[in-house]
Amino acid sequence: MKKEISTNQAPAAIGPYSQAIEAGNFIFTSGMIPIDPATGELVEGSAEKQAKQAFANLKNLIEAAGSSMEKVIKTVVFISDMEDFGKINAVYETFFTEPYPARSCVQVARLPKDVAIEVEAVAEK
Repeated sequence: MKKEISTNQAPAAIGPYSQAIEAGNFIFTSGMIPIDPATGELVEGSAEKQAKQAFANLKNLIEAAGSSMEKVIKTVVFISDMEDFGKINAVYETFFTEPYPARSCVQVARLPKDVAIEVEAVAEK
């Protein structure tokens, strides 16, 4: 059985998807991009600034689901420019602790709203 997770502390879904789904003892998030949930506006600027907002959105969503960043098992990070890998890694380290989640990080041709980063996660409840 699956349960929808929703919070106003992360960007609202803008299509036919849920912010996150709880299934069994796991939380599966949709991709979080750097939109300020308070204003609905895109956070523009450096890759670091955008990464901070995207990871903050992810954290808020995971916490709304009754979990925490310490319980994240796997992340997938999509970036628009592999040159930003080190900068985004530095931000990533501020949101997670050892043992770090398993992770994939890939450069993609284009992200929604032409952002620098989108991140999704799987966490234990």
